[in-house]
Amino acid sequence: MAVLGSGSGGNATLLQSGETTLLIDAGLSAKQIKLRMESLGVKVEDLDGVLLTHEHSDHTKGVKVLLKGHHIPVFVNALTKEFLQHKLEGTRWKVFQNGVEFELGECQVRAFPVPHDAQEPVGYVIHSASGKVGVLTDVGYVTHTVRESLRELDGLFMESNYDEGLLEADMKRPWSIKQRICSRHGHLSNEQAAELYADIACENLQHMIIGHLSSDCNTPKHVHESFTKQCKEKGVSLPSQFICASQADPTPWLEFGHEPPPMVPTCRGEGQGELF
Repeated sequence: MAVLGSGSGGNATLLQSGETTLLIDAGLSAKQIKLRMESLGVKVEDLDGVLLTHEHSDHTKGVKVLLKGHHIPVFVNALTKEFLQHKLEGTRWKVFQNGVEFELGECQVRAFPVPHDAQEPVGYVIHSASGKVGVLTDVGYVTHTVRESLRELDGLFMESNYDEGLLEADMKRPWSIKQRICSRHGHLSNEQAAELYADIACENLQHMIIGHLSSDCNTPKHVHESFTKQCKEKGVSLPSQFICASQADPTPWLEFGHEPPPMVPTCRGEGQGELF
């Protein structure tokens, strides 16, 4: 997994498993998405699909230009497609139902609903023979569905948008915007994100990217302090790889999971049944 960029200016994440390459959201400009993918050794024609979490422009504005001339499908649920289809004419849509797992190349994908001020926003759990990853961005609060969907992961990309103290002290944003950000349909604070991690921490979850940090109301230092505090209180450890994504540059590839075992048939002795 690698995050091409994350923040209010645009979001996009790459995921590879075996021969399958997926782009989750395309909210940067098409030019920047191409440049940042190429810096990681990926071209647009390598993509097997684009998955959208919701319709907001910081997650979708690069889709039309990026995919022009390519027959790459865009995966969305019904309400997200309904909102976007007049803006993205010519898109090869693939509509999924939340909670129903579908196959995309070597991966199994399941979208789960999240609370945010969009039509039908989702997070994703994507797994293959070599590992399982979760993607959670733009979510107002942690529901039971969100928490249970993100258990037993090998890797996770999750938003941690704002520090509560910095948001309260911010002089640029009017009170109404602050209320929207910290509402039940806004974004996760550092404390909320850290509490969620502490709840779902497991032995396999050693690889994590934190994203969608507010440029004015958060810093990697504040994120790390919140996560460290929660982990200490809950008696769990931080992931061995813990990266804060930025708006300006892509993260390096974060490798996780395991190599699937080779399929070696076992011969059965006479009278012990057939070989399958």
